[in-house]
Amino acid sequence: MIENKKKPNPIDIHVGSRIRLRRTMLGMSQEKLGESLGITFQQIQKYEKGTNRVGASRLQNISSILNVPVSFFFEDAPGEQSGNPGGMAEASSSNYVVDFLSSSEGLQLNRAFVKISDPKVRRRVVDLVKALAADAEVE
Repeated sequence: MIENKKKPNPIDIHVGSRIRLRRTMLGMSQEKLGESLGITFQQIQKYEKGTNRVGASRLQNISSILNVPVSFFFEDAPGEQSGNPGGMAEASSSNYVVDFLSSSEGLQLNRAFVKISDPKVRRRVVDLVKALAADAEVE
């Protein structure tokens, strides 16, 4: 079965997409991540697409550079079974976050928001967004 060899494993695709998500959340380029690992940005592209599988030691290095636990890359992975109903609610919640941060607007909003150092200003921004969302529901 040569055809299967060319098709990336769903877990490899998922891990790659989580690497890309975290890298973009941090505003880091593929080139910068590659330099930190001593590999080319093309290799990072292959990891992120799931074309190449990320080895355990390399994944450990990536998690350290991106400042997340290794488990982050496997959250909501295909075939992951959750026995409790709370886990299912949490999974759909984290999918919503992934969708938000995968959008251009969500990424821009997140990057700008984390630069606000004053907690009171951050609270006001959250209140503003909630008010705008409530107005949108009324219309």
